[in-house]
Amino acid sequence: MLEYVKTILLKVSFDRMLFEKELRKALRALVPEEVTQLKAWCYTQFAKLYRRVLKRVFAQVKMA
Repeated sequence: MLEYVKTILLKVSFDRMLFEKELRKALRALVPEEVTQLKAWCYTQFAKLYRRVLKRVFAQVKMA
């Protein structure tokens, strides 16, 4: 599932609102370990473009 989410995020990264929507949807579908991996990957891939979005979305994630 994690690889699928990464593919989707790469494809929608041209649009901030769509990127945020898909990121939020992905976080509901992943297990906590995958969320941690996704967070690291997102910051590596998208920090320059969407740092505010990443901070806002990942701040709302409750890690078990």
